Amino acid sequence: MTYAVRYYTKTGNTKKLAEAMASVLGVKALPISEPITEAVDILFLGNSYYAFNIDPEVKQFVAGLKKENVGKIVNFGSAALLNSTYKKVQAEAAKVGIPMDEKEFHCKGEFKGVHKGRPNDEDVQAAAEFAKQYL
Repeated sequence: MTYAVRYYTKTGNTKKLAEAMASVLGVKALPISEPITEAVDILFLGNSYYAFNIDPEVKQFVAGLKKENVGKIVNFGSAALLNSTYKKVQAEAAKVGIPMDEKEFHCKGEFKGVHKGRPNDEDVQAAAEFAKQYL
């Protein structure tokens, strides 16, 4: 099984989760500015809500994926107010014919003092544990 971890973050919260998952999977967590050039069975894609949607850069990244290079996407992220970005990412992935895993990881993230200190050490450990189920 081959893996890649890509993330988009404005605050650094999702990067913490990405690094924990990547460590378990034996790969490097990279920002979405680094394209997927190798074939991977599972792409772990970290993102969050910004202005009630996923960021246009995330949409652009997913639009640039090739279904022959990515078996499926596992969604993960953190957010202060809204929860899962799953349906938003799934809609973008469907446009390029890449399926989404039914499972995802999400935790609270700090933003402007809301959920101060999140993701915390327990959240980061939970992200790592989540990734282990794909080994």
